Amino acid sequence: MLFRGPSGDQSQAQIEAFEDTWHWNNQAEKAFDEVMFGRNSDVAEMLRAMRSFLKDNDMMAYLTHMAVRLVELHRVLKPTGSIYLHCDPTASHYLKLLMDAVFGKENYRNEIIWKRTNSHNFKTKGYGRAHDILLYFRKTDACTFNDIFTEYGEAQMKRFKSDENGRRYKAENMTFSTANKTRQFEWRGSKPPENRSWGASLEQLEQWWAEGRILTKQDGSPRLDGLKIYLDETKGNPVSSCWTDIDRVANTSDERLGYPTQKPVALLERILSASTNPGDVVLDPFCGCGTTVHAAQKLGRQWIGIDITHLSISLIEKRLKDAFPGIKFDVHGTPKDLEGARDLSNRDKYQFQWWAVSLVDAVPFGGKKKGADGGIDGHIFFRSGAKTTEKAIVSVKGGGVGVKDIRELTAVVDRERAKIGVYISLEPHTEPMKKEAAGAGLYDGPTGKVPKIQLFTIEELFAGKKTQIPLMERGFKAAAREERDDQTDFDL
Repeated sequence: MLFRGPSGDQSQAQIEAFEDTWHWNNQAEKAFDEVMFGRNSDVAEMLRAMRSFLKDNDMMAYLTHMAVRLVELHRVLKPTGSIYLHCDPTASHYLKLLMDAVFGKENYRNEIIWKRTNSHNFKTKGYGRAHDILLYFRKTDACTFNDIFTEYGEAQMKRFKSDENGRRYKAENMTFSTANKTRQFEWRGSKPPENRSWGASLEQLEQWWAEGRILTKQDGSPRLDGLKIYLDETKGNPVSSCWTDIDRVANTSDERLGYPTQKPVALLERILSASTNPGDVVLDPFCGCGTTVHAAQKLGRQWIGIDITHLSISLIEKRLKDAFPGIKFDVHGTPKDLEGARDLSNRDKYQFQWWAVSLVDAVPFGGKKKGADGGIDGHIFFRSGAKTTEKAIVSVKGGGVGVKDIRELTAVVDRERAKIGVYISLEPHTEPMKKEAAGAGLYDGPTGKVPKIQLFTIEELFAGKKTQIPLMERGFKAAAREERDDQTDFDL
């Protein structure tokens, strides 16, 4: 989720200029009052206590806005549903208290430690930070939970030995570190020490003995650590609350989209596999670049993603279309006609630009700020050969179109060593603009000659007009790599 800066300067909501900005102001005060006069008195009491301790500052503003959203998420969550909140250690302790109030402390399940990177050699009076936190709560005790397993490591595999039939097994302890008098009986000459108890009933122990699953001492009595666990009957290591096997999205990863808070798909796949079943509905109310909806689609879940910027929405649309060819989904809240497009342009020109570039399957440009190197609102990447990636520059204009726009786009195309320029505007193009575009010449590409400068109106794009860009391997992953080089009720 991209947050508007306190000054209202939306030009800072670019990919590289991403920053969560929360300040105590009238909006925060309004959100606080909404909680105070809401139906959940526990949340109101908790938030009031936090404000008394933290005072009116940025952290309190963030917690207040989160409180409003968490109350609503609790309302729409199914009884079988769960919620995972990703945060860093700066706010995790406050958020846990807040979630205790919203969901009930009895519905807290885990604080999951995600070791997403190695600590860096930054000078600090403290330990290097290498993890984030996932707070996992359920709606009720009827929540869905599926055990997740990972493969055994090399050291663990060395514990397995082969029996007389060549079947591999390891020996496990049959006692627990609790003093339960009903489980401290003597069995076939063996008995747990005073501070431990049998981990199974007498009936279960006898069944294991009959099946030949118990290793014995020299005198023939059962070994306390002698329960044979066969490799072919195990599922692997059960996943604990410390996740060290999922790395962050590396700078060179094909998965990387250039979005600042992007999570690895593997992280969301684990969460969805554990707390949902195929066909369940997944909601991500801060979906950013769409990792959650990507994972949900991949795992056969239904999904809804919400974000407040057209930058995020256009990234998600391209990501899904690339990963799942032929996928069908609806986008709500974006312009559906010329009037809606004009309204968006009048309200927020940057949101309009990010939305408009999505109409030609472009990647929104976020690597450079407006200014001396401006004139680029999006990129379209395509292959001109087996190993050669080219790009087209997209420029968007809301109003006041003129022939100078075409001259400027042509200059940007040449400066960026691009092959094609795409100009999108709300207003119709004048004859001088069309003449100037034609004068730029043609690009001789892998599928033939096409105009170097291509003009489109929003109305034409709504009507189905397409760019003349070579369609040879126009993939989102290649686009993301090139961009990086430039710089209702829910189950979960």
